[in-house]
Amino acid sequence: MRVVGLMSGTSADAVDAALVEWPEPPATKPFRLLGFREDPLPAALRERIHRLAAGRVEAERTLAELASLDAELGERFAESAAAVAADAGVPLAEVAIASHGQTVAHHPELGATLQIGDPSRIAERTGCTTVADFRARDVAAGGEGAPLAPFFHHAALAEPERGQVVLNLGGIANVTWLPRGAAPDAVVAFDVGPANALLDAAVQIQTGGVEARDQDGARARRGAVDAALLARLLEDDYLRQPPPKSTGRERYGLAESEVLVGEWKGRPDDLLATLAAFTVEAVARACRDFLREPDASPARVDRLLLAGGGARNPVLCDGLAAAFPGTVVEPLDAAGVPADACEAMAFSLMGRNALLGLANHLPSCTGAAGTRVLGEIVPGAGPQSFTARPSSATSKPA
Repeated sequence: MRVVGLMSGTSADAVDAALVEWPEPPATKPFRLLGFREDPLPAALRERIHRLAAGRVEAERTLAELASLDAELGERFAESAAAVAADAGVPLAEVAIASHGQTVAHHPELGATLQIGDPSRIAERTGCTTVADFRARDVAAGGEGAPLAPFFHHAALAEPERGQVVLNLGGIANVTWLPRGAAPDAVVAFDVGPANALLDAAVQIQTGGVEARDQDGARARRGAVDAALLARLLEDDYLRQPPPKSTGRERYGLAESEVLVGEWKGRPDDLLATLAAFTVEAVARACRDFLREPDASPARVDRLLLAGGGARNPVLCDGLAAAFPGTVVEPLDAAGVPADACEAMAFSLMGRNALLGLANHLPSCTGAAGTRVLGEIVPGAGPQSFTARPSSATSKPA
């Protein structure tokens, strides 16, 4: 089965689209990535998303803005799905679509999560059957609704001889622990805390919007870590909360960055160096405190695989290498999965399973009461068969 996975993360900087061909179920390997593209979102649209997620839209306009962004993002997701299929030379009539959408509110403590990017609009524009709204069913089953990508990490990356951590450094940092020969219920995954969300917002505030991020970590590298602020940041209650747990921009976003920049009296680059060190130390502590081998001994991390925008930040990468001595720290690409495409590929697999009525999450990671089939399905323009075709993959299994 060929499924386009669509993803827009907490940074809201682009729509990622991955077209993947999957083998007959229940097998997940070998799979073949037929096409991937990243379609940047305009700065003005990104700002609207961030303001909505931060609760910065005037009360009388909030619902109108929510509805407007839902429709506009649906159009953009549809365009990206059509484009990646065209890039791969695959007719839209031969694919299904699985869209994570754009998270604008995530409050599992309230039993609530909200992703926008209207799937009906995606199905209408492309004619493809579309699966979306994956998180809601997990939350309804008592879970956090996140993280969901570990289902793919386990299917694609687990090894019998090496204990691995997949670390996604998006707006939020999240980890997936894959013990050697891990059974699905031995996988542990959770949101650690902020990664690019605070860094990007701090740069945007400091530069008056002229710069969107600390490109290549240049500002953080020029700065010096403020030990007092780092210690204060690490006192965060969320960091001490055991998994399963999840978080987002409602906690680590524009509002928090405004407070930090407003209070900061030192050099701007020192604040960025401190925020980068905060991410690194939070990840190191999370792995030390919450990851265990199946026999309950501390996790032996043989390999740390990096994905997300932060994997291109040398300051974060160097800091992680120093924080994990004796561990191979390398991009996810080294494991056969392109780091940039990983999350979109994860939703492609989840969409495939949803259409076939197969489980597509790991309750051990989200805290859901049991295994479910996540996602709501919007039929396409015409009859489509979702009997998986044999994979024609010739590449080495990831």
